[in-house]
Amino acid sequence: MATGKRFNVRFRRRREGKTSYKKRLALAKSELPKLVVRRSNKYLIAQIVNYTENGDTTVAQFNSHSLKSKGWKHSCTNIPAGYLTGLAIASAAKKAKVAEAILDMGSYTPTKGCKVYAILKGAIDGGLKVSASEEALPSEERLNGVHINEKISADLKKLKESI
Repeated sequence: MATGKRFNVRFRRRREGKTSYKKRLALAKSELPKLVVRRSNKYLIAQIVNYTENGDTTVAQFNSHSLKSKGWKHSCTNIPAGYLTGLAIASAAKKAKVAEAILDMGSYTPTKGCKVYAILKGAIDGGLKVSASEEALPSEERLNGVHINEKISADLKKLKESI
């Protein structure tokens, strides 16, 4: 199949749809650590990653599953859990001496007020300097979980103090 001289085989991760090398190059040119945000069906994951010649190195990471050990009794994929994950990754970044980062959403479509932006808002409130538009970030009511349940906002305040 790929034996002819006019056929060019693309990078494996590009063929699989995992990596956009155009976005990756733009993020690498910034020379800032990346705040990498990924979603799964059960958890939200945030990492601080540095680009190096030999491959990316993870400086700090936090998974929303770790919120359960801190006393979170609700879903680990909703907007309040994302906000708490952002606060936690900001405190982990401070320990790793990272003050500024750039958001890497991967292949997610940037939707106003989504879970990814909830993590970003938590990271900004936690003290990490990341550029973001205020219009894209979720409202305070959604961050506090009032749209879901009254108990979530009370639990969020308790957990926010412990992080």
